[in-house]
Order: sequence, then C-alpha cells, then structure tokens
Amino acid sequence: MIIRTSLLALLLLGITAVCDASIEPAQLVQIQKSVEQLVHRQTAGLPGKVSFTLGAIDTRLNLPACPAPEAFLPAGVRLWGNASVGVRCGGGNPWTIYVPVSVKILTGVVVAAHALVQGRSLELSDMAVQEADLGQLTNSVVTEPQQALGRILTLSIAPGQPLRQDLLRAPPVVQQGQSVTLRAQGPGFQVSAEGKAVTNAAEGQVAQVRTPSGRTINGIAHFGGIVDIQ
Repeated sequence: MIIRTSLLALLLLGITAVCDASIEPAQLVQIQKSVEQLVHRQTAGLPGKVSFTLGAIDTRLNLPACPAPEAFLPAGVRLWGNASVGVRCGGGNPWTIYVPVSVKILTGVVVAAHALVQGRSLELSDMAVQEADLGQLTNSVVTEPQQALGRILTLSIAPGQPLRQDLLRAPPVVQQGQSVTLRAQGPGFQVSAEGKAVTNAAEGQVAQVRTPSGRTINGIAHFGGIVDIQ
C-alpha cells in the first residue's frame, strides 16, 4: 500500500509539473516575431492595405527552449482571412505548434454596376470599384476593370456582386463560318492558305478549320482571323 501510494504521489507530481509548465516570455516573443515576419513576407505582394492580428498562444504548453523558432505556412494554406501559421523547432527536442492569424486585405474590387445578364460582353459602364476585404472573397475576384473589359459573362449577376475570373470567358477571335488564314512557319519558310472556321475559338485556343479540299485542320487562333498550324 505504501509503495502504491508513493507511485500515485509521483504521478500526481508529474501531472502538476506539466500543468505548471509554461512558455518562457522570451520564447513567446520569439514565436510571435517569427510568425509576424512570415506574414509580412507572404503578404508583401498583395494589393491594397494589409493588416493582421495574431491569435492567442497557449502559454501552458511545455515547449523546450529553442534559440531560433521557424515559422512556416502549412501546405494549402493562404494568408487571407482566418488561417494558421506553423512554428517549429528542430534539434534534439523538436516541437511544432500552430498559431491562429487573421489577415485583412482592404483593396478595390470590381463589382457589377447594374444587373448583368449571361452572355454580355462587359464594358466599363458595366463595372464599378468598391473597397472590400479580399480575405472574405474568393481568390479569383477581379481587382482591375481592365481584367474584365471585353470579356463575356458565363452567368448573370446582380448589382454590387463582385466579378470573378471564373465567371468570365474571353471573346472569340475566330467564329464558326468565318474565313480565316491558315499559317504555317518554320526555319526559313512561311506558307499560308485560306479556310473556314468550323468552331469558335478565343485568343490562344484551338480552332478547327476546313480547307477548300474538305480537310479539317486544328490550329491556334489569333486576332485578325489567323490560325497557326503547329
């Protein structure tokens, strides 16, 4: 009974020691500083005004001393909105923790100036710019009107709704039934022939062209009704 009681006392002491353990203030500052530096680097190229706040770190964690904690961005994590940044320490007593971060990115985003219907080719009068937090939007949001000018909506959207790249498609530079110029070139030669487009194609897309002999050829569409044969 005495031996069992002693073992229980030792276990309780061990649990108490773990519960009483805490991150040293100097190490806590190092961890926070490494996270701040990483966020500054990762958000340096983002548009607009960036601000962020670090979430609370559990100071009860029993972390061995680390001279240089390293912050890292976990795979698949983007520093928009609410995210987590990892901090690790190598050496003989390695550890890894995750620090919550809230990133706010205020910048101008392009929204519909009025109701826009599917299939519309966008003009400047169709768009307005409003300030918004990118962290609350998808990463495909349009931030400059020129990014959407002349592009075609694939879905109707309501006034004030942000424009997204995935809702836009490039206008065709080659249209079905259009007369086009087939062009083939290589070292020391260039030849061309006439044909009719079988399909629509935007700049850089594959277009099918039927030659006067009835043969169908694939090529890359370009402005001016030119289709390059690869």
